[in-house]
Amino acid sequence: MSDVAAIQNLVQKQKELKQEIAKIIVGQDEVVSQIVLSIFAGGHALLVGVPGLAKTLMVNTISQALGLDFKRIQFTPDLMPSDILGSEILDENRQFKFIKGPIFSNIILADEINRTPPKTQAALLEAMQEKAVTIAGHHHKLSLPYFVLATQNPIEQEGTYPLPEAQLDRFMFAIKLEYPTFAEELQVVRSTTTDNTVKITPLFTAQEILDFQHLIRRIPVADNVIEYAVTLVGKTRPGSPLADAYVNTYLDWGAGPRASQNLILAAKTHAALNGKYSPDIEDVQAVATGILRHRIIKNYKADAEGITEEMIIKKLF
Repeated sequence: MSDVAAIQNLVQKQKELKQEIAKIIVGQDEVVSQIVLSIFAGGHALLVGVPGLAKTLMVNTISQALGLDFKRIQFTPDLMPSDILGSEILDENRQFKFIKGPIFSNIILADEINRTPPKTQAALLEAMQEKAVTIAGHHHKLSLPYFVLATQNPIEQEGTYPLPEAQLDRFMFAIKLEYPTFAEELQVVRSTTTDNTVKITPLFTAQEILDFQHLIRRIPVADNVIEYAVTLVGKTRPGSPLADAYVNTYLDWGAGPRASQNLILAAKTHAALNGKYSPDIEDVQAVATGILRHRIIKNYKADAEGITEEMIIKKLF
């Protein structure tokens, strides 16, 4: 199959995927689109929202529709790294035997990731970056495709540990979930308080998803689009030649080079999912908020004046 035909196939399969997800998830179209986009781009996503907005249900539904293995890890203050990675035990022959932890799956839902101390959060770092884990000196490869979809409660809530910047940077997207509209909430209550069960049909194989990821990496990008993405990220860095007075006033830190890489990968994916054969500046702008939101750090002045990350990113355009 040629790359052109493969992109058309991807567009069609993505429409079917969204229809399948919509059987269970009401509304939240933008959120579903960004999760699907990060999966085909090969990135991880962080879902930020108050409890009860169906974050876990959404990830479970998406993994079923993608036909991938799914494991959920509930992060708690007493969770240990070995509870995630697995551990070695002595078997009946007095030989060490490795028991795999829940991290050995295609899609990991790290539920309420900011409820656990940094030592346990760090257990995910190597897995997210290297797609492998090292336990007792042994290197274990994880099965591909591999995604971490983490949910996080707003930081101000009781008993939360803010994620370190290095860990936040590993997430391609930070996706905000809002409350449903009145009409959507009516539909949710109607559909979830009956005895009907909905069956999700798996639409992909693991190999198909990997093939689509490779296809997206082969998409060509014009130099001016790459320059636009790198300039956009450069503008977020206070004190740099590209930063304007607005950024210097309200930001403490800007985004690193991984943001530029993710902008281009996500723009390629956004273009492909919309049936385009090469991304343009509009594609970069379409994905910029989710990619930059968690990588820029506001100062106290921005907080005092009610300036949000989204307002700062819009200014950069």
